[in-house]
Amino acid sequence: MKKGRTVLEAKRYGCYSCTPDTTLLEAIRRVVEEDISCLVVLDPEGYLAGVITRSDMVRAYLASDDWATQKVGDHMTTHVVTVNGDDRLSDVAQLLIDKHIHRVIAVREENGKQRPVAVVSDADLVYHMIKEVEL
Repeated sequence: MKKGRTVLEAKRYGCYSCTPDTTLLEAIRRVVEEDISCLVVLDPEGYLAGVITRSDMVRAYLASDDWATQKVGDHMTTHVVTVNGDDRLSDVAQLLIDKHIHRVIAVREENGKQRPVAVVSDADLVYHMIKEVEL
């Protein structure tokens, strides 16, 4: 991974999302179908409301027999670690290590709110590490 490369240079735009009213069953189906580790949770205007991870889903499953009908909003994380598109991948990597997390949400600031544009995970960073060596 070229340490000076930015999020914008390394990550394709777009992320899989849902709303707080999405059922956990719907969210889990999406995670499995897309083979992803989380969904970005959007408010009605498409701004960042939170994130729900596979771990959040497993916790909900263990906590309640009626997990499938529960809403994402009851299990999502609302304090999301975010980065900007011009942040360097090496800084993102350090952030993941320092915060003991597996992903950050790349956002664009609009009207004082955050519009999600991509998810950058530790898997993405590992991908770029191997690509750098293979070049």
